[in-house]
Amino acid sequence: MIAGRYRLEREIGRGGSGTVHLALDEVLGRQVAIKRIGTTPGSDLAELERAEREARLAAALNHPHVVSVFDLVDEGDVRWLVMEYVDGQTISERVRDSGPLDARPAAALLAQTADALIEAHANGIVHRDVKPSNIMIAGDSAKLNDFGIARAADDPSLTQTGLVTGSPAYLAPEVASGSSATPASDVWSLGATLYHAVTGKPPYEVGDNLIGALYKIVHEDPPRLAEDHPMAGLLTVMMNRDPAARWPLPRVRDELVRISQGQVSTVPIAPPTPAPPEQTGVMPPAPVPVRARTPRDHRWAWIAAAAVLAVAAVVSAYVWAGRGTPEVAPDEQRGSAPASQTTTPETSSAGSTPPLSAADTREQMDAFITSYISTVTSNPRAAFRQLTPEFQAASGGFEGYLGWWGKVESATLAEVSSDPSDLTVGYTVNYVMESGARSTDRIRLQLQRLDDGYRIAGEG
Repeated sequence: MIAGRYRLEREIGRGGSGTVHLALDEVLGRQVAIKRIGTTPGSDLAELERAEREARLAAALNHPHVVSVFDLVDEGDVRWLVMEYVDGQTISERVRDSGPLDARPAAALLAQTADALIEAHANGIVHRDVKPSNIMIAGDSAKLNDFGIARAADDPSLTQTGLVTGSPAYLAPEVASGSSATPASDVWSLGATLYHAVTGKPPYEVGDNLIGALYKIVHEDPPRLAEDHPMAGLLTVMMNRDPAARWPLPRVRDELVRISQGQVSTVPIAPPTPAPPEQTGVMPPAPVPVRARTPRDHRWAWIAAAAVLAVAAVVSAYVWAGRGTPEVAPDEQRGSAPASQTTTPETSSAGSTPPLSAADTREQMDAFITSYISTVTSNPRAAFRQLTPEFQAASGGFEGYLGWWGKVESATLAEVSSDPSDLTVGYTVNYVMESGARSTDRIRLQLQRLDDGYRIAGEG
């Protein structure tokens, strides 16, 4: 008996975020789903905070297509989240068991999910982890679940850049590069879910190469449906790399309703998006002295630390995925391999040092720069520590470094090209200054390989 009223009956789900049981609420005489969160408060602060956030945000929503949260209780050493019991499968489970969904039923379920997200956004909540395993199917009704990594608009953490959260295969490009999620990010993830529902596979195969998958999401054209598919056009306006070009959710929902009713979609298939405008930042057009130009390069230095944080955040979010569904399991088995690829990829567990291929080295260098550019403005001190001591001195110390970066509002990577033969990286970066000025610059850095990754040694 939990909290004097919830009698556990049987386990109905298990995942990285906890074990879910069917229980009977003996006070109200109804079945509920009750999720075991963790041990005593304080033993795993992040896990407990996630449970409290999920309870608070989901409880703020009253929508027929959102799984209701009823209670959050402590019993002995364990915290329990009490939720509406939905007798059904997730979309990922349905696809796994029965194959891809036909267009009309898929459209109906996703239209309901879109309506739930519209309600969440109206309440200032971005879900941030829309995916097939977070959408329950009960009869012909969809229920959006798991607001554990959702954020309200007034949550201070929403403004922090450089933290990647969500399930990798369904992340929007701007989130994969470290920017904060927005309602438009949920639109992309719903589109990625649509793709999985009607094809039977995720839009991106993550496998063991998490950094490589994130790079593809950010830089390559998203997958598309066959042109004769009823939702081919709609997918192109949902999975568009430019957030501003994505359709708003009310329009997406209305089109999904049309398709679910057997009407022919009128959405044309949009051409691939070359490079998202949100990745066009700037750099001051005025000549910059060497000391100011150098700190731009330091941004790469921050990448090593940021890449590790990004990998850890994504893997953690993936492990959180609720019910051990197909898109979750491979990443749960992956363990800490991605982090080791970022920090000491050339060192084996036995202590030997097998040679890296040029392709592997290039990928690491690209990842170093990509992560660095997406996060350096949020933590310049950590970025500065990624310079070699000699380059730190040449940059005028941290004060000189901050003299440049303190004026930069945002910096986004437009293109990167690494040369493993001499450990140099050329990249195009776009800046937005605090003054509002915008500019673009092409920079080449000299990297130095150290035991824990890379450091910026100077301009190449």
